[in-house]
Amino acid sequence: MQEKILNNRKNGMAFLLLFIFLYLAAVGLLILGCVAVGRENYPAAAVLITVSVLWLAMGWVPFIGLKILKPQEALVLTLFGKYVGTLKGDGFYFVNPFCSSINPAAKTRLGQSRDVDGAAEKALMFATGQSAANLEMLNRKISLKIMTLNNNRQKINDCLGNPVEIGIAVMWRVVDTAKAVFQVDNFKEYLSLQCDTAVRNIVRIYPYDVAPNVDTTGDGIADEGSLRGSSEIVASRIRDEIQRKVADAGLEILEARITYLAYAPEIAAVMLQRQQASAIIDARKMIVDGAVGMVEMALERLKENKMVELDEERKAAMVSNLLVVLCGNHDAQPVVNTGSLY
Repeated sequence: MQEKILNNRKNGMAFLLLFIFLYLAAVGLLILGCVAVGRENYPAAAVLITVSVLWLAMGWVPFIGLKILKPQEALVLTLFGKYVGTLKGDGFYFVNPFCSSINPAAKTRLGQSRDVDGAAEKALMFATGQSAANLEMLNRKISLKIMTLNNNRQKINDCLGNPVEIGIAVMWRVVDTAKAVFQVDNFKEYLSLQCDTAVRNIVRIYPYDVAPNVDTTGDGIADEGSLRGSSEIVASRIRDEIQRKVADAGLEILEARITYLAYAPEIAAVMLQRQQASAIIDARKMIVDGAVGMVEMALERLKENKMVELDEERKAAMVSNLLVVLCGNHDAQPVVNTGSLY
């Protein structure tokens, strides 16, 4: 199905004035017909009254063909089930009154821009006094604006089997109205479903944190890819995966972003303890490395300046004391020796 753009002139105002003039003319003909009846000119009266009554009864039909489009809106038109074309561009148009506009996703409400809730729709219904059926007719226009889909958080197992929760935001727009309307049943629901499956397919490739012997690129070589450390790459792969699946629906995925990422609640506390233990080990390792370097420097300085001569036993005691002081969690409380060193 290929999109056909209708190059209709923006002559809706001219037709509107014409139809109003014809209504006024019909009223005038009806008056003349009544006058002719009073003058007993029955043939002329019959013609005038018949024409005026027919137009007054059926003259509302051409008004259905008047269409108003705002910027970044489109209208998909069909005539007796056949696709006629798509009307794009803001303006006031007149089309075949028997053409029907189609938008299968008109009543679909997702967690996306302009569809978050029905408050605006209810306010419009209350202000204009229109019914839900009439409002549905107004919503058959397809928006060509960039919209945002905020999918619900999903619980997915990463490549190590740890359950994680992740949420994404997808920026998308309709680029082919014919494919969006006729290729899939409901392009909004189709997009939401494909977002869910794409997120699951990509997240299962990565661990939450960097893990050894994990290949996330598919080249057979272990790398340091992770959901937390490679969020930009993960989001890009999710975008490409969604675009590949929704291309046949006439949709374009502009960007995908990770909005929420965390361990599932059932293992969050345990993983927090694991991260804390890893951080403590790394900190202790750094403290010990620094303490050993300081002790080595102290011994070298004492030897160079020849301040005191220490045998191996005293050196070991000094090293032990310095390491205790430098690596301890509390401030040192030294014992002052006022006697001889030996």
